[in-house]
This record gives sequence, structure tokens and C-alpha cells, in this order.
Amino acid sequence: MRTQVAIIGAGPAGLLLGQLLHKHGIDAVILEQRSADYVLGRIRAGVIETGTADLLEQVGCAERMRREGLVHEGIEISFGGERHAINFQRLIGRSVIVYGQTEITRDLMEARAACGATTLYEAEDVTLHDIGSAKPYVTFRKDGVEQRLDCDFIAGCDGSHGISRRSIPAGIMQLYERAYPFGWLGILVDKPPLSEELIYANHERGFALCSMRSPTRSRLYIQCTLEDRVEDWSDARFYAELRQRLDERAIAKLEEGHSIEKSIAPLRSFVAEPMRYGNLFLAGDAAHIVPPTGAKGLNLAASDVHYLSQALIRHYHEKSASGLEGYSAQALSRVWKAVRFSWWMTTQLHRFPDASAFEQKIQRTELEYLVGSDHAQRALAENYVGLPY
Repeated sequence: MRTQVAIIGAGPAGLLLGQLLHKHGIDAVILEQRSADYVLGRIRAGVIETGTADLLEQVGCAERMRREGLVHEGIEISFGGERHAINFQRLIGRSVIVYGQTEITRDLMEARAACGATTLYEAEDVTLHDIGSAKPYVTFRKDGVEQRLDCDFIAGCDGSHGISRRSIPAGIMQLYERAYPFGWLGILVDKPPLSEELIYANHERGFALCSMRSPTRSRLYIQCTLEDRVEDWSDARFYAELRQRLDERAIAKLEEGHSIEKSIAPLRSFVAEPMRYGNLFLAGDAAHIVPPTGAKGLNLAASDVHYLSQALIRHYHEKSASGLEGYSAQALSRVWKAVRFSWWMTTQLHRFPDASAFEQKIQRTELEYLVGSDHAQRALAENYVGLPY
């Protein structure tokens, strides 16, 4: 089997890259080790930047997002028992859309099936070969049969635990990492949101976030320790803790319901650079991880895919290698800005267990400055809705 671009991973990054390449007549085969149902079962965030929404428009996968997604003109920051609105539309004239990552994946899957492009699910033992050469290839096993996929380029869109980054020889990449001393305990519940906008709460007991997936489904989070276990948190205990961290208006609107899903996610910042080795190009979580505080994970994957698709289009249509040669530096420039913003949001909103009284005062003063300054709010707004590509 032969293709121009072998894409490893059928999450949003791999699927979006496949559709962008298909639109420009570039053949790509996607290999995914899991089943399609497993991929669709992943519960992920869904705050969509302007640039990500535009890319979905380009590949014809935005119609349902535009119809069912929730447009958000800002966020609310809660601390000291009061809530403060930060209106993006007023500040910079832009907004974000809340639309679940699962739904984006579904829309991209359906578009790919409709155009007849090849996605091979349950491809086992995927191995990358000769990635430093001009003739890379991939081997895998499908339905018990060993197969080989020859290609010009490999796009590693298979996440932080995938084979792509691990296939790069030792000593090539430099890794940058910050592990945070806490996690997020989150539940999904069929109850209406507490507010029209997301509520980010800073409290002495820890951070809380009140988000949503639809007008009738909420996603709620509280900061927890790394030692906490999901089974130790009943729904009743979760709601009791959440109530202590919210302002009175939010508490009055909180409706408790049975959790559909409950999980704990540790928080970390991670960047691997460069994002290229030979003819292997990394995109999304394969190259970087950000804490969810800034809503950047999916959106960073989309910006990587934008840069990589443009580079591949230039290679095939203009016979120019400049885009591929500059891909890593271009992508990393935007990645690091998003990493900085996610780090800033995380440090300002969470309670660090070893924070001194001085550091707690600085955190509170930073929040007070933010809600009192249009300049500070404008900086937050332009980062939250997404820096330009």
C-alpha cells in the first residue's frame, strides 16, 4: 500500500489534517490503533477558538457546530465571593464557541467517510521505519494480517503516549516540562449550566470551573490532590465541595444531578522540540501538553495542523520545501505563547499547597488588577479566543 502522507492517529488533529489534505488533492491514509467507538467515547473539552472554527469551515465540518454550538462572548472570574465578567466582544470584538471535542471528531469522521478517504481503525503494532530518510514507511497489523504503508511523509498525531514521538532517536529532542502539584476532578451531568458564561473560581479551598456542553448538560470541575481517587468522591461529596468554592449567585442556580462521567486529570505543561525529525512531523499532543485552564489543547493541535497542511500543500503544489523546513519553528512559536497563557491562568486561579502568604497576596492582587483594568482584560481576551496563525 502507498500514500503520500501517512497520518498516525484518528483524533481531531489527524482527522482535520486528513480533510485539509484531501481538499487539496493530497492522498493520506490514517492509522488508528483504537476502534472508532473508542475514539468517540473520549470525553474532552470543547472551547473552540476562532481559528479552529475557521479550519472546520474550510473542510465543510462546521455546519452542526454553528447550529448547536454555544457562542460565548466572555468568561467570568470569581474570587473573594464575587464574580467579575470579562467580555471578549467588548474588548476585542471576538468570541469562542463551546462545542464538544467528541462532536468535532464525529463530524470529521463522517466527512472523511463521505469522501471515501481511508482510515484504518484497530491497526495494531504500528511501527515507523526510516523516518530520517527520503523513503519512510509504516508497518502495522490489521485483522491479523501484517501490512506495510509506504509514504513520502509521516504526520504523528497520536498523542502524548503514541508511537510517533517515541520513534525519534534519543538525543534529538529537548523536552520541557512542568508538573503541577494537583489535578482536576470533573463530572459530566445532565443539568443546566450555572451561568451563560464559564465561571473560573479562585478559592482558598482550591480552584473550581463551571462549564457546559449544551443548554442542558454541564461539565463541572474542582481542584483536587494527586493522591485523590475517583472512587473516593461520591456525587454528594463533589457537590458539597463545589458549593464551598462558588459565589452565592452560582450556588443558588446549582442543580445537583447524577454524574454521567467522573474522572481525575493531572495538570502539566510539556513541550518537545523540534517538532520534526527527517520526514516525521509531530502535531498536537504528540508534541505538547498544556493544562486545561486556558482551553488550548485541541486548539493548539488545530494550529499545528494548519501549519503542517500548508507546508505539505506548498510541497506538492509549488514544489517548495520552505514550509516543511520552517514547520517546527513556526508551530513552536505559537505553542510557547499558548503554554505561557495556560501557565499564567493556572498559577492565578489555583491554590498551590506550598504557596507562601506573600505568594497568596500576589495572586489576589493580580486578580484584582485584572478585573479593574481593560488593558489586562484585553490581553486575557486575545489569548483566550486565540492568537492569529
